[in-house]
Amino acid sequence: MSNEEKNDHLPLSSAFAKLPDNLLIEIFIRLPISDWGTLSCVNKQWAHLFGQDLLWNAALLTTFPLAAPPHLNRNTWPGPIPQGLTKRRYTALYVSKHIFSLGENLDDEIVGHVYLFLKEQLEISKMPLLSGVLHGTIIDQFIACGKSRDMAHELASIIWLAVVDNLEENEQTFNLLKRLASEGDVILPFPYSRSYKVQWRVFERLFTDFRDCLNHVEYCDLLACAKQKFQQVPSAWLGY
Repeated sequence: MSNEEKNDHLPLSSAFAKLPDNLLIEIFIRLPISDWGTLSCVNKQWAHLFGQDLLWNAALLTTFPLAAPPHLNRNTWPGPIPQGLTKRRYTALYVSKHIFSLGENLDDEIVGHVYLFLKEQLEISKMPLLSGVLHGTIIDQFIACGKSRDMAHELASIIWLAVVDNLEENEQTFNLLKRLASEGDVILPFPYSRSYKVQWRVFERLFTDFRDCLNHVEYCDLLACAKQKFQQVPSAWLGY
């Protein structure tokens, strides 16, 4: 086999091996984000690139050109939830656009960061904080960024609903939803009081998506808790 024939049969990663990093980055950021996880596993060089700010800076400026460039965005917003590095900013903007249909300005980016914060606290943390504490942290973040109390509560509710809806159907989510449903109500002043809509959605997922996972005792306890919170419950929730 000639050298030319051998080159024709080289794996894709070998064919790209001699390309400089800046050219690889220009190629990668033009591919669908759904492929990035696979690309980062091809070899050590590509894995290294996906871990560097150089790639994420380019991706941020290409995908979200209206967002402040990293070197001009050194002053992060006030509040308890940090902005993070470029990769975090890209992920937050992606969430804002694709989950909440928002734009690229700073207010839109904050929504994405809050979503990531809440999702990580609920899914990754071994000992998640009480929902009231998490809700209060989110409210404080929005108020620190200049939102009114009404807007802070509305945004927090929207983000909570999005996170609850996007939790995977697995044992971890089942246990998490049970814990959220069983948390006692603490009387707090508005906007720190928990959203009625969010509490309803937690029970709704338990009585629909995870109904078959509940034993009789769990079902009766949750139903009693739901009746205490909401007075009336849908007929679809009744019957074990």
